[in-house]
Amino acid sequence: MSRENGDGAVESKSIEKIQTARKNIVEQLSKVIVGQHDVIDQLLIAIFSRGHCLLEGVPGLAKTLLISSLAKTLSLSFSRIQFTPDLMPADITGTEVIEEQPGGALQRRFMEGPLFANVILADEINRTPPKTQAALLEAMQERQVTVGRVRHELGNPFFVLATQNPIEQEGTYPLPEAQQDRFMFKVLVDYPSFNEELEVVRRTTSKAGEPIAPVLSGQEILELQDLVRSVPIADHVIRYALAIVRQTRVGSEGSPEFVQQQVGWGAGPRAVQFLVLGGKARALLNGRSHVTVEDIQELSKPVLRHRMVVTFAAESDGVTTDDVVDQLIAETPTSEDELTRDARFQKIFAS
Repeated sequence: MSRENGDGAVESKSIEKIQTARKNIVEQLSKVIVGQHDVIDQLLIAIFSRGHCLLEGVPGLAKTLLISSLAKTLSLSFSRIQFTPDLMPADITGTEVIEEQPGGALQRRFMEGPLFANVILADEINRTPPKTQAALLEAMQERQVTVGRVRHELGNPFFVLATQNPIEQEGTYPLPEAQQDRFMFKVLVDYPSFNEELEVVRRTTSKAGEPIAPVLSGQEILELQDLVRSVPIADHVIRYALAIVRQTRVGSEGSPEFVQQQVGWGAGPRAVQFLVLGGKARALLNGRSHVTVEDIQELSKPVLRHRMVVTFAAESDGVTTDDVVDQLIAETPTSEDELTRDARFQKIFAS
């Protein structure tokens, strides 16, 4: 697949290919999923950026159905892992077994666990102990699992789409912020609108609809992932992303007063990396060969909401990380001239 012309710009044929892929995936998902357009877009951006997603929402919002249906459209191997309090690392990574060979000889063999698939649905990840969560997070970050002293490489592409239930906290093991940082996006799945819920009831109480057909192969996904990384981005847009993220860090030069009062911990360098990568994927999905400030703004909440911690006082006042992001976007200039002339941002870029 051709990706760039001589000037480094992404060719129109390549843009058309990723737009067609998106259209076909959404068309297939619409056979079983009603609404959730923003959620689907964020999942596709993460997949084409080689990222992982954490989906949070109350029970019954079709999080599991959405992920399993998405896997079917991608023509990839799929594993669903139901995380429970008694799940051990070997249950997901695999284990070594001893088999008797013809003639009576014994041989050690590695039996792969459910992590050895292209798309992993980690259902209710906050219900399993930290030891098992850590095994999953190693797979996400390193694309490998370690059993004993032996490392086993995972396949490519590899995506982890995890869900967690925010309303049942008794007997759960919430993911620490440092571990949530491994996820590119934290996607909030909200209740459907009246018309959407009406359509859900109609579909789920009548005969089954059409089956989902695969749209993309694994090789095509890898090509589209390479295409995303070839999208050019202006230094001004990168500086804007840096300005948003660096303002979240309490005690740093140029951090605004409301951040000092409302935020206990800010975002690290992964936030900027994922903002830029996500911006490139979003640009292509919207038919553009370059990243804009609007791309960064649209992805700021899913990238930052799990990378910041608000103070107890702010939480008591009903302030969320999304509220902080909204205020940061409102107070950060979008033009290159204003951003570089502002004394507060000069401190941020100089620190």
